[in-house]
Amino acid sequence: MSDTTTAPRVARHPVDEVLPLPKLAVYGFQHVLAFYAGAVIVPILLANSIGLNTEQLIHLINADLFTCGIASIIQSVGFWKVGVRLPLLQGVTFTAVSPMIAIGLANGGGTDGLLVIYGAVIVAGLFTFLIAPYFSKLIRFFPPVVTGSVILIIGIALLPVAAADAAGGAGPTLDPTSGKNMAYALGTLALIVLIQRVFTGFMATVAVLVGLVVGTLVAWALGDATFDAVATSPWLGVTTPFYFGWPKFAFAAILSMIGVMLIPAVETTGDVFATGEIVEKRIGKGDIARALRADGLATTLGGILNSFPYTCFAENVGLVRLTRIKSRYVVAAAGAIMIILGLLPKAAAIVAGIPHPVLGGAALAMFATVAVVGIQTLTRVDFHDHRNVVIVATSLGLAMYVTSQPDVAKAVPEWAQIIFGSGITLGSITAILLNLVFHHIGKSYGPAVAGTPGAAIRLDQVNEMSREEFVRTFSSLFQGPYWVVERAYDQRPFADTNDLRQSFQEALFAASTPEQEQLIASYPALGAQSVAIGEEGEESLADQSALGLNRLAEKEHKELESLTQAYRDRFGFPLVMAVRDQESFDQFLRQGWERLNNSPTQEHAASLIEIAKIATHRFDQLVADANPIHSARLPHLDA
Repeated sequence: MSDTTTAPRVARHPVDEVLPLPKLAVYGFQHVLAFYAGAVIVPILLANSIGLNTEQLIHLINADLFTCGIASIIQSVGFWKVGVRLPLLQGVTFTAVSPMIAIGLANGGGTDGLLVIYGAVIVAGLFTFLIAPYFSKLIRFFPPVVTGSVILIIGIALLPVAAADAAGGAGPTLDPTSGKNMAYALGTLALIVLIQRVFTGFMATVAVLVGLVVGTLVAWALGDATFDAVATSPWLGVTTPFYFGWPKFAFAAILSMIGVMLIPAVETTGDVFATGEIVEKRIGKGDIARALRADGLATTLGGILNSFPYTCFAENVGLVRLTRIKSRYVVAAAGAIMIILGLLPKAAAIVAGIPHPVLGGAALAMFATVAVVGIQTLTRVDFHDHRNVVIVATSLGLAMYVTSQPDVAKAVPEWAQIIFGSGITLGSITAILLNLVFHHIGKSYGPAVAGTPGAAIRLDQVNEMSREEFVRTFSSLFQGPYWVVERAYDQRPFADTNDLRQSFQEALFAASTPEQEQLIASYPALGAQSVAIGEEGEESLADQSALGLNRLAEKEHKELESLTQAYRDRFGFPLVMAVRDQESFDQFLRQGWERLNNSPTQEHAASLIEIAKIATHRFDQLVADANPIHSARLPHLDA
């Protein structure tokens, strides 16, 4: 009997698993359903805005779905150095809607404007493909203050487009006074909200699609939706390159579209990292480059095949997390399904028959959601740094300026009208340029973290301070000994104000128990006369005046004195509480008496937490005093 050696099987990553065909079809179709409404809304909005007819819209929808399918297969399956080979589905980016409308209208609207759009899309796609290997080095120029501003601007700038559809559609059908239009729009929106509230899981991901279907069926039953084009459309139709004519290349339009494509590149980068975490696959610079090459190639194909710029669809990233199906071949199957749908003009004709108000109601939800994503991104921005306030405020202000008054584009030379004709384009360029000016060009002074507007102390100055200067500047954050501030000094340099704030917290909680006990004992009794007359310092007075503890009536003062004395008798140290976090004097008293039931060890820890909260409030006040906008935002504590 001879020995046989079996080679060990190499484990296949779940991303590379090829599921059975029935499962691929089912899971792929689920991705298509979650994606479909977002996929078709861009050509519909564009066609309505630049004056294309129903037949042309049907072709745009077919071309969009067809190219979406090809783009998704390229991204998920990949070849050579193109495609990230993750379950990422490609779709037309919302970022490009407003700039494309502006380009189309600036060049005569209709198919004339469409050809200029396609010229710009083709060149922007080639640009994205070529810069893909270098984009990882450019990521630092697109921090959250830029991407958050741009995404917020996109959502807000697109809302007027959705509102026009909700009121009957731009053009002669627009009728804001129509109660019927309002009923369809608000009814569709209400249904989407209801589905999101009642259902979870997959049903919630297709809420927009269900809203569009139900709203259209109701309009059809009431005679307000017609599908005459379905009967006249062929069963099979192949989108041909340059269907509307040879593209036209205009410098201003190309420049605008290249600027627009930088934002989806950042979004794709984020989606790739997010998907990598979901499927537990490490993402490197090469993966980002392959994903962006796929974006660029798909965008160029879009311009050739009568479609638009492409990027990864975040909706489907969420679906991967929800279903936990990690195979990239599921997305490839979804791509194949979309190619088939793109060959069926009758299906596109049905979509083209969706009434404007129904579409507008769904678009209100979708575009407002984009704005919320921008707000979420901006929560990662350090707004203690006044430079970031200026970047967001200026870019948002200029974007809304040209969005609310589109005719201002006529006040500038023709080459600049593309930029001033779109709030998204102008706002995005402004955010990018201001970020360069404030954070990358010349000496960076950092955010103001202490002082007054006339004599502010900035972060770079803090990093260069001597120990004595640092202690003198920040000693007011804590009562008593200076060791917390001294040890925070040892953690320099500080990257931002949050880093500086956290250094105090680290020093506080890392100290020895005797040191912590010494610090706790340094805090004055709540409501003490020494605080009211200022003997314990301005900071203690400001803390306790938040609830008026410095000016209590005799009855309330005796209640507080009874609590603080009982607490000291029980634990041997003063009751420490972040008074600014309390909503009322009664709540404050109730919480204090409840703490008497705790163990000494727990109260030691609770006191440290309260000290950290007090220091945080004082730190925020230091920052606010150095920044006039923040000073105006803060409530007056002694009011």
